[in-house]
Amino acid sequence: MTGSGSSYGDVDAWTNITSSTAVDVSNISSFHTPSKILWSAATPVNGTRIDFTWNSDSSINNDNTSYLLLLYFADVQRLPSNALRRFDILVDNVTWNSSQGYSPKYLSAKLVKRTVQGSSQHTVSLVATPDATLPPILNAFEIYTVLPMTELATNDGDAKAMMEIRTKYGLKKNWMGDPCAPKAFAWDGLNCSYSSSGPAWITALHLSSSGLNGQIDASFRDLKSLQYLDLSNNSVSGSVPDFLAQMPSLTFLDLSSNKFSGPVPAVLLQKRQNGSLVLRTGNNANLCDNGASTCKPENKIGNRVLVIAIVVPIAVATLLFLVAFFMLRRMKNKQVTRTANNSRLPSPRERSNIFENRQFTYKELKLMTANFKEEIGRGGFGAVFLGYLENGSPIAVKMCSKTSQGDREFSAEVQHLTRVHHRNLVSLIGYCKDKKHLALVYEYMHGGNVQDRLRGEASAATPLTWHQRLKIALDSAHGLEYLHKACKPPLIHRDVKTTNILLSDELEAKISDFGLTKVFADDYRTHVTTQPAGTLGYLDPEYYNTSRLSEKSDVYSFGVVLLELITGQTPAVPVTGTESIHIALWVRQKLSMGNIESIVDPRMGGEYDVNSVWKVAELALQCKERPSRERPTMTDVVVELKECMELDVLHAMGYYSSAPSSTINLSAASVDLQSDAQGSDPRQETVLELEQLDNRSSTQLGPAPR
Repeated sequence: MTGSGSSYGDVDAWTNITSSTAVDVSNISSFHTPSKILWSAATPVNGTRIDFTWNSDSSINNDNTSYLLLLYFADVQRLPSNALRRFDILVDNVTWNSSQGYSPKYLSAKLVKRTVQGSSQHTVSLVATPDATLPPILNAFEIYTVLPMTELATNDGDAKAMMEIRTKYGLKKNWMGDPCAPKAFAWDGLNCSYSSSGPAWITALHLSSSGLNGQIDASFRDLKSLQYLDLSNNSVSGSVPDFLAQMPSLTFLDLSSNKFSGPVPAVLLQKRQNGSLVLRTGNNANLCDNGASTCKPENKIGNRVLVIAIVVPIAVATLLFLVAFFMLRRMKNKQVTRTANNSRLPSPRERSNIFENRQFTYKELKLMTANFKEEIGRGGFGAVFLGYLENGSPIAVKMCSKTSQGDREFSAEVQHLTRVHHRNLVSLIGYCKDKKHLALVYEYMHGGNVQDRLRGEASAATPLTWHQRLKIALDSAHGLEYLHKACKPPLIHRDVKTTNILLSDELEAKISDFGLTKVFADDYRTHVTTQPAGTLGYLDPEYYNTSRLSEKSDVYSFGVVLLELITGQTPAVPVTGTESIHIALWVRQKLSMGNIESIVDPRMGGEYDVNSVWKVAELALQCKERPSRERPTMTDVVVELKECMELDVLHAMGYYSSAPSSTINLSAASVDLQSDAQGSDPRQETVLELEQLDNRSSTQLGPAPR
């Protein structure tokens, strides 16, 4: 069936009557919650009938065309005892209802269904019966084009299991009709294997971040061809069932970030050890994975461990105390001697101002840059020029603009970069502090910055692949993790954005521009209070509103970077000629419809692993969660990106199939063409009930509430 949703629009011959009280929708299955569309009804301005028409689908022009017509009725006016609303329902001038006419119930919705044949124009009329004192009403209608399904359906065992899983967890995806057929419109989160002579089989099930609760349902065991099962980032609880180890085709199982408890079945651990199963169980606080300390041992072993746990620390502590006592005494004696011998050395404050890197003169920089001939970039700090060292190595020379702010940023950047050394942080070669001239000299990054590679001229010539984007994200995350965790004291960058991520000619990413970096006084503070600084679109709203800076502010900015890598969009995504919305809001709106393809950068040409993109998108939105305590750390981000990289590698190796699954929009699904027929197959019932449709037909909805 095909269909997409919109309002029918204003009809001059109709007027609206509305109710402020909710309408009961328990008798219809197309609405799971009371919908305000049913609180309003159309009725004729004058006269005793309502008429509307629709034309056949222009892409389907034959007499066998079928339509499924759904009419919704609920009276929104309490009628006096002497009033009667009753009408006949005619389709193409043929009475549909019984000879007694139809009377809608007060605040109780009912759905009337009918199939209509033929490719001509069709007319629906609601005509008041002779004994009626009130005109007819219509709350809403839907029209779906019914297309024959030419592909073989999902095998019965898999189909039944998926229906049970859908019911067990109350999933609200596009899960209706047959799980795998038609192929182009398989259920979101499924990968299916198709053959020309037999039914389809489900090979992968992606339910990460799907709001699952309770235990793992036994129906999963009936998916005999399932190779890949991802249940991560949910609230699944209880023990890990043994039947998962008995699933014959399962080679990948992700149970991480749930609420599992107890031991992991030994057979699963054995399969992981021998390489036949990729098993992930991290971030389950009460789960025992391969002998974790949370597993309760036998009493005898426990007593032995308890004795060891008491005696050994006492012995070690005593030994360490004695060693420390003698070492401190020896160091004290040496300190007296050192103080006498080093009385002429500069103080710690003086030593902190001595930069370790090479100091250039302004004259040397003019010579190296050919009098600042080639400008390769410009920012708030100043212009950046291409230069060459004496040995021919290219360098980037960033000249400080003549402002006090630039001077402060210069000093901050030099002080930070002289003490940080990591493969994913840009290297400082030297600096210039020659009278009024201030400059920083970096290694030259041939690949430019990430923003240019995503949306600049280079993106058209050689667009970044998904694997390259993942690698850039992982490199950048490593750099930020180093600043937050390895630096003593920790550093917060404060200006993470795509223009501050530079690329080598081999697309190795390095964080640059440390002019706004803030240092923590010690390792134990969770935040510092400072004047907000950064770039709009990347700036953490919580930091901006409270002036409380923490490492999670960098995490927020990095979430924006991840969304840019996925979509290729700017932080402000244009939605009209003059209006734009933040990229996170735009992505959330698109993903709410369950269609990852709608946000992916088209420059990738569709060459990407859907599962990997989904996980990165979810991670990016988690980085932007408020309050900041709910965001992951950069260490968490690195772990997640490594897993996404693994998924992409598995996909590239053909380890599993991940053909993109589309949403129900413009879908084709099987349907029983008998009028109001209800077959025994639950897949057919689901189609007729249309209970999961998010988008409606362009000719479907009755008068919208005004």
